[in-house]
Amino acid sequence: MTAGDTAGIVVVGASLAGLRGAEALRRNGYAGRLTIVGDEPHRPYDRPPLSKHVLSGELAPDATGLPELVALDAHWRLGHAATALDREARAITLADGTRLAYERLLIATGAQARPWPAASGGRLQNVFTLRSRDDAARLRTALAGAPRRVLIVGAGLIGCEAASCCRDLGLPVTLVDPNPTPLARSLGTWVGGVLVDCLRDAGVTFQAGAQVLRFEGDASGRVVRAQLADGRAVEADLVIVALGATRATDWLADAGLMADSRGVTCDGACRVLRADGTPCPDIYAAGDVARWPNALCGDRLMSVEHWGNAVAQSAQAARNMLAAAEDQQTYRHLPAFWSSQFGINIKAVGANAGADAVAIVQGTRASRRFLAVYGRAGRSVGAVSFDQARWLPAYAEAVAEGRAFPPIEEATDQGTFLAHAPGFPPARATFHPIGVRHG
Repeated sequence: MTAGDTAGIVVVGASLAGLRGAEALRRNGYAGRLTIVGDEPHRPYDRPPLSKHVLSGELAPDATGLPELVALDAHWRLGHAATALDREARAITLADGTRLAYERLLIATGAQARPWPAASGGRLQNVFTLRSRDDAARLRTALAGAPRRVLIVGAGLIGCEAASCCRDLGLPVTLVDPNPTPLARSLGTWVGGVLVDCLRDAGVTFQAGAQVLRFEGDASGRVVRAQLADGRAVEADLVIVALGATRATDWLADAGLMADSRGVTCDGACRVLRADGTPCPDIYAAGDVARWPNALCGDRLMSVEHWGNAVAQSAQAARNMLAAAEDQQTYRHLPAFWSSQFGINIKAVGANAGADAVAIVQGTRASRRFLAVYGRAGRSVGAVSFDQARWLPAYAEAVAEGRAFPPIEEATDQGTFLAHAPGFPPARATFHPIGVRHG
């Protein structure tokens, strides 16, 4: 069955990127048929509140809907995931068997939580991941039942935010991670060490340098403990698995594109690349699922799982979809994220990976109010603030321009700084459970 007499533009992914991309198409003058496909039954919603306000009970899951800023006049196909792409026929297949023809296609399917392996206890009751609105609703209900001990596996952004929320709810929490500190991969262990103190003061039991082998359950199939690689056991009656995400690309397996669990590879104009490395003139990608050579980060191939990138990249992709082949504009983006945890507002810009130095340029680590700048080969590549964001926009500009590390001297409230090794963990220390294949 093929739906629709006129193909028009199809957006696959009823996500932030999908919604804002569709709006950008209309703002840029596209008046043809517009179809938005989503695997969830919900209209696009905001994800950042899920690990904060929804888990705490401050916000209902259905109150996270994103505002629609433009009259879309779109055909919504919700609750039916895309399962295949036929590039020659210019059609996608949905889970219900429907085929949707397209003239141009925007892929905005985002990412999905990395699950715990079923063979190692991933299907036990009260083992949760946190990515979708329904995930958050189920986890909120379970937390409201006052579990005796919550175990969180993975001390990245989601894991730390969930730990902070659980402590605010008065729940005992153990946080396990193979690295020495939380957020070690994004901030390094020198800055991440500040969060170790925050965890301790908040009453979180932090098991650093530990890896979970498997979860064990009772006779009813409910999780009761985790076995660690060093032989220790951690008792828990609720587990949150926060092991990062894999890109939602399974439906593209036979499409002849450069797509895998790391994302859909694009050129600088957001055009998806064929398996031979040439761009598809009619298929674009944006948001978490897209990997592209970012000119602001030395043309390094990267994907950015943050709110601002989803909005900006989808707008650029929409613009290029409607432009002539000779008028394709390069997408440049300075990565940025923020997080609220343990009473601290953390904001970061740039790409810290590979930095060889970090320096506190405002405030102090001891006060937990500071701004740190990261450098690589004498150039500033990133900055992070802990409750000290006044100068962050200036450093973001310096990072974008590739100025010397550190770029600003003799600023107000600035003391003498010393450069330190960031302490990024080696590649072997990952968030992934044993037995899971990495992308």
